[in-house]
Amino acid sequence: MPSYIRVGANDISLSGRFYTAILTPLGYRKTEVPNGIEFTHPDGTGRSPGPAAVYVAKPYDGKEATAGNGSMTAFQAETQEMVRSLHAAGLQAGGSDEGAPGFRADYSEHFYVGYLRDPLGNKVAIFCANPAEGVRGG
Repeated sequence: MPSYIRVGANDISLSGRFYTAILTPLGYRKTEVPNGIEFTHPDGTGRSPGPAAVYVAKPYDGKEATAGNGSMTAFQAETQEMVRSLHAAGLQAGGSDEGAPGFRADYSEHFYVGYLRDPLGNKVAIFCANPAEGVRGG
């Protein structure tokens, strides 16, 4: 399990609004720090729905932040409804749609996922793989 991720941002306020919308409902706590925003999960054991910490900040090298082609960060939600809710919240907070919530034929029958791009263009997945929530085609 990843310990933390760092997401580059050119506009801390805009990117912060997006990550606040999708991470605080998952239990992350938001803290303003000198270089940006830190989101920490109280269950830092690696059993949380994602990394123990997410940092939204300008790059250390002082250059412009850019999205990584082929890179994606995924966060786990308990329910399919939460996937839909967080996807909508991400859109309202400045993100863009990269794939509406739903089942995908390429993944397991329990894997329900929605994809977003943050304001900078980084790809984010929010998924639920809980068999009690239903299956593709079921």
